[in-house]
Amino acid sequence: MSTPARRHQPQRQGAMDRPRVWARNPLAEFDDLLNQMGGLLESTVGGAAVPGLAAWTPAADVTEGDEAYHVELELPGVKRQDIDIEASGQELTVTGEIKERERKGVLRRGGRRTGRFEYRLLLPSEVNTEGIKAAMSEGVLTITVPKAETAKPRHVEITESIEGESRRQQEAPQQQPPQQPPQQQPGGF
Repeated sequence: MSTPARRHQPQRQGAMDRPRVWARNPLAEFDDLLNQMGGLLESTVGGAAVPGLAAWTPAADVTEGDEAYHVELELPGVKRQDIDIEASGQELTVTGEIKERERKGVLRRGGRRTGRFEYRLLLPSEVNTEGIKAAMSEGVLTITVPKAETAKPRHVEITESIEGESRRQQEAPQQQPPQQPPQQQPGGF
C-alpha cells in the first residue's frame, strides 16, 4: 500500500504561519529559557544558591486602613512556634520553616511547599512597632501594624464665615469693653 503524495497548497494572503502540530513541547522551551536566564543570573551574581537553603515566599494580601496596615499570609500547616516576626523601622519580616512530615511508604506526588520561607514588606509610612499584633487562625497569619501618629490622616474642619466679617476680624482684633467694678449701694447690701 502506498501513501498518496501531498501537494503543497498555496496559503491565503495574510494568513499566519502556524504549525499544525508542535514539533516540541512549548513548556519545555519555556523551561529552557528559564534555565538560560538562571545561568545568566548566577554568572552575574556569583554562584548558585545552596539547595535547601533557598527560602520561598508565601502568598500574602496587604491592606491599608486609616489606623493600621493589615497583612494576611497563607501558611497552612505551620505552627505559630515555627514563625518569627520582626519589625525594624518601616520593614516587616516574617520567617519560618515548614518541616517535611515523616511518611510511611513512597511519596508518589508532592506538591506542598516545605523548607524555609521568608516574607519581607516595606511599608510606605512610619509605623508604631510597639503596637504590632499577630494572630494565627485556620492557616492564615494576620498581622496588624498600627500607623505612627505622624502618619495618620488628620481631618481638618472647615468653618463657614461671611467674607466681610472674616476680613474685619483679621484686620482688627476684637476689643472687649473694660469691666467696671461693681458699685456698692447704700445700706450695706
